Amino acid sequence: MKISNVLLPVSVLAVLGIGYGVGRAQNSDNNVAEPSPSFLSQTQSANTSSFGAYPDFTVAAENTINTVVHIMTKYNAKQSSMNSGGFNGSGDLFDFFFGDRGFQQKPQARQASGSGVILDGSGYIVTNNHVIDGADSITVVLNDKRSFSATVVGTDPSTDLALIKVDGKDLPAIKIGDSEQLRVGEWVLAVGNPFNLTSTVTAGIVSAKARNINILSGDLRIESFIQTDAAVNPGNSGGALVNTRGELVGINAAIASQTGSYTGYSFAIPVTIMNKVVEDLKKYGCVQRALLGVMVQDISADFAKSKGLDVLEGAYVSGVSDKGAAKDAGIKEGDVIVKINDKPVKSVPEVQEQVNKFSPGNTIKVTVLRDKKQLVLPVTLKNQQGDTKIVKQSGLSDLGAELEVASDDIKSKYGLSNGVVVKSVVKGGKFALNGIPEGYVIVKVNSQFVNSPDDIKVIIKDLKKSANSKFSEQALFISGIYKGEVKSFAIDLN
Repeated sequence: MKISNVLLPVSVLAVLGIGYGVGRAQNSDNNVAEPSPSFLSQTQSANTSSFGAYPDFTVAAENTINTVVHIMTKYNAKQSSMNSGGFNGSGDLFDFFFGDRGFQQKPQARQASGSGVILDGSGYIVTNNHVIDGADSITVVLNDKRSFSATVVGTDPSTDLALIKVDGKDLPAIKIGDSEQLRVGEWVLAVGNPFNLTSTVTAGIVSAKARNINILSGDLRIESFIQTDAAVNPGNSGGALVNTRGELVGINAAIASQTGSYTGYSFAIPVTIMNKVVEDLKKYGCVQRALLGVMVQDISADFAKSKGLDVLEGAYVSGVSDKGAAKDAGIKEGDVIVKINDKPVKSVPEVQEQVNKFSPGNTIKVTVLRDKKQLVLPVTLKNQQGDTKIVKQSGLSDLGAELEVASDDIKSKYGLSNGVVVKSVVKGGKFALNGIPEGYVIVKVNSQFVNSPDDIKVIIKDLKKSANSKFSEQALFISGIYKGEVKSFAIDLN
């Protein structure tokens, strides 16, 4: 679902830069801020300069600045028409499918910008989900001013991460660090494109770790942010947080502000979370999220007293799912989780961060306190469906085609204001079996104009919600253009 640009309250503050408002900071209609990236160090403080008293960030900046990109997105308004799309008597078959173009109101495009980080030389780039969510086109500009069109590999709103891809070779890639080695008080750098000021570097320290600021939505949301005081502003979302060696330790995602601009604190997604999300998006197109199957909460002094607990650290188990992994392993309501695989966990965000590193089917050791005794229980993690099977990408994978937003050149060539291009077709897939060719431009699906592959995903998702549907309700009726000729297809989804 596309979220409008708003300021979200966090206690008395406002969080910017998340898919709920801040990824599209440069929107002329809503001047909302996005966070900037930072560089965090793993085990050491910043090098001192030749003067001895001041840290020297030049090496970290040099190692990073070329790996952070400027992401520019375009959002087209929904096309409207005063014509129903029926045959207008002019004999123009194109107008029969797409309506009388003379009566169509041309949508007004909006633009926004953010940041991203190059992960490898082949063109994989990580950014925030809110930076590219719902975009009709994505353009990536490198520090050397080269420009590429990007396609979305996959998104994970639960962590506010997205993976995009450009067709490049030997691109400058960042070195991945270890966010678990970060220490509070350690110097870090943020690199990004605030207010369209490209390749901006700011410095600060790690102010706190494992922050939950309640800005993501959904039952599976994972918040374990690195808090820093490196200055970030609108346009920095999706940029790099690096240590003093220039190693990536986080992806900047939000700021706390009452004004919409930086006023002291920013928040980054640690690479421990990013690594798993990126790996799954590359391999499966969606995240294979492992679930412990418990409801947990942090422990305050008053809560500990009310429950007779003699610990304040850990995560209190307030509920256990009937068919979840925790119940199978013997975890009970009232237990306090204090370790995951022998690593101490002091809060709910730390539990989430540790479990997120694993996949359904993996077995982990969970240490709990029960009746003032420690128990170590092996837990085989499950997925949301209650098993350990691979979760397939929902939406377009069954169609056997790779789709992308139609470029401005293609739309201009055919006089279109929207469209989705079939970039490739998989042999044996539904597109191939129904004769839909590579290069075909999809304009309408089930009488709805489509501007992006996500629009088609939504249409398919809505179709599949009907359990007792007739054939016609489980089919896609596609209208489009191929080599200047209007062509229509029907695809059975059963």
